[in-house]
Amino acid sequence: MQQSDIRFLFEYDRWSTSRVLDAAVGIHDATWSAPNAIDERGLGAILVHQLGAHQRWRHGISQSPGEPHPEDEPLPSLAELRGRWEQEWHDFNAFLDGIDDALLAYVHEGIAVWQMLAHVVNHGTQHRSEAAALLTAAGHSPGELDMINFAEERIAAEAAKEAG
Repeated sequence: MQQSDIRFLFEYDRWSTSRVLDAAVGIHDATWSAPNAIDERGLGAILVHQLGAHQRWRHGISQSPGEPHPEDEPLPSLAELRGRWEQEWHDFNAFLDGIDDALLAYVHEGIAVWQMLAHVVNHGTQHRSEAAALLTAAGHSPGELDMINFAEERIAAEAAKEAG
């Protein structure tokens, strides 16, 4: 696994998470804050947990001080959560800029760093699918979230850019 592959995975992660956050616009507050929709979490808590896990893995791999736990804070509004995601994407891109293929290949306790990073994306996929199910039930489907749809959109955008 190379840095460009990991970057692709996290570009997909951002694209699909953005689609879910976009679909949540206009969702009723009761739906956003309801607990126990899937296990103990509801829509907002699922997306906050996804953010927290993303942050914790970045902090852990980069050995940054502190361990964010936004799940322990009051549930933010959708707009506040979007802002936190925007900050995390910025911070994660800076983190990715510092990763090289040697770090990706580094094995910690039997697991390569690239596998840890792939896990972060896969973990996000699980929680996006939970959120997407809740949003769809509330009439706010985020549409297709498959990685192939992201890849196709990316290819089409690149072709349009080259054409003109």
